[in-house]
Amino acid sequence: MRAVVVHGPGDVRVDERDRPVPGAGEVLLALEWGGICGSDIAYWKKGASGTASLKHPLVLGHEVAGRIAALGAGVTGLGEGQPATVHPAQLVGDGVLPERIAGRTNLYPHVRYFGSAAFDPHTDGGFSEYRVVLADQIRPLPDGVDTEQGALAEPLAVALHAVGRVPDLRGRTVLVNGAGPIGSLVVAAARHRGAATVVAADLTASSLAVARAMGADETRDLSRGDVLPQDVDVVFEASGAPAALGPVLRATARGGTVVQVGNLPGTAAPADLGDLVTREITWIGSYRFVEEIDDALRALRDGLDVRPLITHRFPLERAEEALAVAADPASGSSKVMLRLSGA
Repeated sequence: MRAVVVHGPGDVRVDERDRPVPGAGEVLLALEWGGICGSDIAYWKKGASGTASLKHPLVLGHEVAGRIAALGAGVTGLGEGQPATVHPAQLVGDGVLPERIAGRTNLYPHVRYFGSAAFDPHTDGGFSEYRVVLADQIRPLPDGVDTEQGALAEPLAVALHAVGRVPDLRGRTVLVNGAGPIGSLVVAAARHRGAATVVAADLTASSLAVARAMGADETRDLSRGDVLPQDVDVVFEASGAPAALGPVLRATARGGTVVQVGNLPGTAAPADLGDLVTREITWIGSYRFVEEIDDALRALRDGLDVRPLITHRFPLERAEEALAVAADPASGSSKVMLRLSGA
């Protein structure tokens, strides 16, 4: 079978690997679609994502969906040919968390994640024609949700987890700063959860066009001199740019809430944070998701349309070109999809 493998910085190849065989409690998934994420780009460009660095070749990809090709011994409740996506996280160890964060498995300290070099040996991702998956990581797709949409259940789950960090968005005004793929999905998730008005801000007109298609009522093009709205109830900071924090805090209403969705750098960076104190703003982090992938599949079933997010599609053999397009701000790309196999 073919797989998209990163061997080091700037070195991604489509390698031939043996087709895997599912063991007890496992499922063989024939992958059809994969979405390129920022971590895939980071491994390709730098050989690292966050604090995880490549020590060996790694199959990329954690936003994937396909059809069940075979069942291992003891697997019940699933059937061959069934369309499915994957919850890409697997806890390592006993899974016990302190009572104060009970159930918040996204905060468990040792997690194997598809397409991650955090452990050695690494955890291969799903940018391949086949992959063996633990049966309890399989999430069947609802009727009416195809595998291309199903591949985006994972990033939609990230967005739904972020909006879920605020107990109730109904009737509230929301600002999403940063309209990349996650930011645009936060726009859609906020509308899905009942926000009355959603404003999206970004430096790129093409990203703002996607945000509008995903449900933004207003957009602000910061590259053209637009300014952020003022006195916003809830702000989702999805750019991850430290320089954005000052304007974002100033846009937040006194006593309002900022949810930090965009990954901030792990090194020192200047940021203007004074308004955090003087405006008594609640600043909340949001990391991956728990079981919101199930919420994402229900939202897709109920009509939340993620297709406007998709701007480019490439076959698996053009994976390096796809990564380059996804990484290039001038390409106008939002979510770049890989066709992994299938008709």
